Amino acid sequence: MKSTTEAASKRYLTIDDWPAGELVSGIVESQYAAIGAVQQAQQMIAAAAEAIAGRLEDGGRMIYLGAGTSGRLATLDAAELPPTYNFPRERAFALMAGGSDAFIIAREGAEDDRAAAVADLDAAGLTEKDVVIGIAASGNTPYVASALAHGRKTGAATVALYNNPGGAVAEHADFPILLETGAEFVAGSTRMKAGTAQKVALTTLSTAVMIKLGYVYRGRMVEMKPTNAKLYQRAREMVAELAGTDIATAATALEACDYSIKIATVMLKKSLSSAAAEALIAEVRGNLRRALEG
Repeated sequence: MKSTTEAASKRYLTIDDWPAGELVSGIVESQYAAIGAVQQAQQMIAAAAEAIAGRLEDGGRMIYLGAGTSGRLATLDAAELPPTYNFPRERAFALMAGGSDAFIIAREGAEDDRAAAVADLDAAGLTEKDVVIGIAASGNTPYVASALAHGRKTGAATVALYNNPGGAVAEHADFPILLETGAEFVAGSTRMKAGTAQKVALTTLSTAVMIKLGYVYRGRMVEMKPTNAKLYQRAREMVAELAGTDIATAATALEACDYSIKIATVMLKKSLSSAAAEALIAEVRGNLRRALEG
C-alpha cells in the first residue's frame, strides 16, 4: 500500500499554475494538519515522556535516530537540550543515517543500511538503561526500524515517531507515536507537514521530560548555564524573582556558586551557604521545588 505521505493530493495537482499568494496561503493552511496530528498523539507522547524521565533518572540516555529530514530534526532536538537546560551532551544525542556529514549533504542509500544502525548503537555503548527514539516519516525506514529492534533486544526503552499508519517502526516501539499528517502539499516532500509534526512532537516530548526531571521551576529554565551577557542578566533576574530579592543580591549569590540558578535560589530562600544549598539540592535529586518546600 502506498504511504499517505507519498500520495499526491487531488487538491494540489495544479499548484504549479497557482499565483504566489495562493501558494503561500495553501502551504501555511496545510501546516495546521501537522498540529492536529500531534494533538491526536498527546496521550502516547505523555506516556513516553514519563518512561523516558524514569530511565534518565536512573542514569540512562536519550539516543535519537533518523535519516534525512527526520535525522536532522532529531539532531536539532538533541542539540537544544544542553544550552536550554544544561543537560549533558553525552546523555542526549542523535545518530543520523550516513553519519553526521549527512546533516548537510544527503547520503543517498544510507537510510537502507540496517547493519549501520546496529553498529552505530553498539559504538555508542547502548545499554538497557537507555531510550532509543526513532523518527521516520514513512514509518518504514530500514535504518530506524533496525535501530528500534536492536534497542528493544538490548532492553532499552523504544519510542517511534512516524507519519504513516501501519509503519514497521511501530512493531519495535514500546511507545509508537503516530503523527498522521496525510498527503503533502508537494507530494512526498516530508520536510513539510510530516516534518512540522515531528518537530512539534519532539519539542513537546523532550520539554516534558526535562520538566519531569526538575529542570524547570515555576516556568523557568533553572538549570540554564549562562554563556553570554544576555543569559547572565537572565540568570540574575530569574534568581531575584524566584528568591524575592533585588538584582544586586541575586548577583552576589550567583557569583558565590558559579552562577548556579538553583543553588543561588536555595541560598537566598533558605539562608544557607553555597555548600549547604548544593547538598540540599543533591538530596532531592535536583528538584528545586522539593528543595524549597521540603
